[in-house]
Amino acid sequence: MRRNIEFNADGVTLRGWFYTPDGKPGPFPVVVMAHGFTATKEMTLDRYAEVFAKGGLAVLVYDNRCLGDSDGTPRHDIDPVMQRRDYRCAITFAQSQPEVDAKRVGIWGTSYTGGAVLGVAAYDKRVKAVVSQVPFVHGWKNIQQFLRLSDMQGFLDMIDADRARRMQGEPSQYLKVTSDDPNDTPAFPGMRTHNYFQTYVKSVPGIKWENKVTIKSLEHLLEYDVMGCMSLIAPAPLLMIVSDKDSATPTDLALEAFQLAREPKELMVIRADHYASYLEDFDRTSAAARDFFVKHL
Repeated sequence: MRRNIEFNADGVTLRGWFYTPDGKPGPFPVVVMAHGFTATKEMTLDRYAEVFAKGGLAVLVYDNRCLGDSDGTPRHDIDPVMQRRDYRCAITFAQSQPEVDAKRVGIWGTSYTGGAVLGVAAYDKRVKAVVSQVPFVHGWKNIQQFLRLSDMQGFLDMIDADRARRMQGEPSQYLKVTSDDPNDTPAFPGMRTHNYFQTYVKSVPGIKWENKVTIKSLEHLLEYDVMGCMSLIAPAPLLMIVSDKDSATPTDLALEAFQLAREPKELMVIRADHYASYLEDFDRTSAAARDFFVKHL
């Protein structure tokens, strides 16, 4: 069963869906989940939530602030610090639902929020299990692997120029998130990325995703680093799902973060790229996450 929900996150209304298992009495353990960089809940999160609910879990799915159905301005602006705080607000809201056992809370994140949930679990001890899928764990190192040295300087110059404009009272300018034009410079290049987003834009009626993100979001991205808090996640069990051919959130960085985490922890490596978790390997990744939550919650 699914119903629409909304909740207050430090003055901003976030919206999404709440799932409960069909035909089963509660209270249920609950999993809180949000999508990655610019993505909205319609981009596979409904399928994950359905798998989890069939496994006996309640699920709270929501759009990150400034994206999708959620409020927040400027639109298409991503602040990873606020995303982590919003997860904590979402946990509080989930705990207030009558179907939920408030002491059995898990969190799931992927890509950008795959890093966010690591930070949340480190400091919010209401979290009893965490699944981090193809996580973004270190912004500076991630971008360095994307760009040549000359391109890196141009990237930094773009960020500095945008900050200078904001100092004069102008809004942050926008970049495309993806593009199929090799002459474009989107935030995340590559046809695999472009096709992933366009699949949902073309197939989901009324989806509130636009191909743009503020340059300020990329400044925040550079500062993003969860390496230092990995040792604090325990005693909450961690499952990290990593792709071994991941160029969006590099495999070596995710594995480095995993090594910093203390037991109990589990690692699942899929022989594919970043987007296979949602596509070709969806059945494997969703089942692994479901089974992990059922075991530990």
